Amino acid sequence: MITARGLARSFQTKSGPIDAVKPIDLDVRAGEIVGLLGPNGAGKTTTLRMLTTLLMPSAGSATVAGADLVGQPRDVRRRIGYVAQVGAAPSAGTLVGEELVTQARLQGLSKSAASERLRQVAPRLDLGGLEGRALLELSGGQRRRFDVALGLMHSPQLVFLDEPTTGLDPQSRANLWRHIKSLRDDVGLTVVLTTHYLDEADALADRVLVMDHGQIVANDTPDALKARISGDVVTFGIADGDDRAKAEAVARAATDVREVVTSDSAVLVTVDDGAVAVAPLLRALDAAGLSPTSITVNRPTLDDVFLTLTGHSLREGNEVA
Repeated sequence: MITARGLARSFQTKSGPIDAVKPIDLDVRAGEIVGLLGPNGAGKTTTLRMLTTLLMPSAGSATVAGADLVGQPRDVRRRIGYVAQVGAAPSAGTLVGEELVTQARLQGLSKSAASERLRQVAPRLDLGGLEGRALLELSGGQRRRFDVALGLMHSPQLVFLDEPTTGLDPQSRANLWRHIKSLRDDVGLTVVLTTHYLDEADALADRVLVMDHGQIVANDTPDALKARISGDVVTFGIADGDDRAKAEAVARAATDVREVVTSDSAVLVTVDDGAVAVAPLLRALDAAGLSPTSITVNRPTLDDVFLTLTGHSLREGNEVA
């Protein structure tokens, strides 16, 4: 459904060029839900904007839904749906059904075909019965489902969702996840979504592309990515940077560890069995005069994968444009 090779985008600023997305290769198969995972600024949205023809690549090539990204942008747009991070602000009196039908008409559907499409799409996203309601009266979750419906009115083969659940409460997020899964399971739609929520990528994506500093640093299923880090992760909270460096050396010498990584506020030690390793690690830290502010033992998560791959936590973010 998507094949991209060497796709890149740079921006010229007063201080010089910034490589928002460095040359990347990616493939998306039909019927997949693929997640672009990374912190704010990692290049996820820029990648999506290129793949949806909203931003011209600085380099590289891509085929999206069977059309050339640069040579056939209109064909790409006819075959895809795109749901941006924030929908357009509705004007007073705009009705749900009227807006969805208008969107379909703009995509070339006849009035009767657009009305029929509305009857198909609205119930699928729990918008049935709300066609006559003003957009301003919708809840946050309803409004986000409406945004997704806008991207589906012309029956695309592929839909791009840019951070679809940002700002939603947990119940609304879980509800939207269910609807996104149904698009693949019941309709066979291919979905590409960006997110910086670890649980979202874990719950939704068949495959995850991990982005950092404009590059794809990993490409696999969530389970396979987590399997790269076997064992348990013991996290010691240590605020002082010099103490963290000392604690890393102590941990490596104290017990049989697979990996030791430091973040801005902690030392993470990967071991075969966290329950067994905690006691000797604590004894060694105490003997070295180090007192952790907190201790946790966890199974590996996607954040642990990201930390291992990049040296910093996904939650810490970075400064890529």
